[in-house]
Amino acid sequence: MLELIIFAGLAVVVLYQLYSVLGRRVGRQPEDNAADPAVATVKPARLEGEEPQAAEAAEGVALSGLAAVRARDSSFDLSRFLGGAKGAYEMVVTAFAAGDRDTLRNLLAPGILATFDAEIARRESEGRTEIVEFAHPPRADLEKADVAGDTASVTVRFLAEFRSRTKGPEGEGVDDRRTAELWTFERNLKSRDPNWTLVRVDAAEA
Repeated sequence: MLELIIFAGLAVVVLYQLYSVLGRRVGRQPEDNAADPAVATVKPARLEGEEPQAAEAAEGVALSGLAAVRARDSSFDLSRFLGGAKGAYEMVVTAFAAGDRDTLRNLLAPGILATFDAEIARRESEGRTEIVEFAHPPRADLEKADVAGDTASVTVRFLAEFRSRTKGPEGEGVDDRRTAELWTFERNLKSRDPNWTLVRVDAAEA
C-alpha cells in the first residue's frame, strides 16, 4: 500500500512538470517570423514585483509596476488586457488609414485624437486615400505599467507588418511596412468605465 502511494505521488509530480513545460510557449513561434501584438501571444517575461503583494500593501510598502495596478484593480488580467490592446491596435491603425474619425474618437484621448485628425485632414486636402491590410495579427508585449494617483498606465510594445494601399493625384501605390511602436494606455481607477484609452504613441526599436 505504501509503494502505491509513493508511485502515485511521483506520477503527480511528473505530470505537473510536463504541464509546466508544455503549457508554455518556448522559443520562436511561426508568427514571430512575421513580427506577430497577435492572437498567438508570446507571454511577456514576468516583471519584478509583478505578482500582487497584499501583505506588503497592508504594511504600507509602496508598490510599483503591475503590482501597483493590481493592488488598485484586483480584476486586472494581463493576458486579457494584451488581447484587448491588440484588437485596439488593429482598429486604430485601420481607422486612421480610412479616415474613420468616429471609431478613433472612441479609442483615443483628446490630445492624440487631434494629432490623428490633423493628419487625416491633410490627406483629404491632398485628395489621398489609404487602405491598410495586416499580413498577420500584431504582436504585443508588456513594456511597463504603473499607477500615479488614480490613473493606471500601461505601455505595450507592438510589432506589426501590414500593407498600405494608397491612391492620390499621382496614381496608386503599395507599401509593405514593418513597424515597432510603444502605445501607452490609461484608465481612471475610480471610474466605472472599464475601458482603457490610448494617450501616447512612440516609435520603438524592433
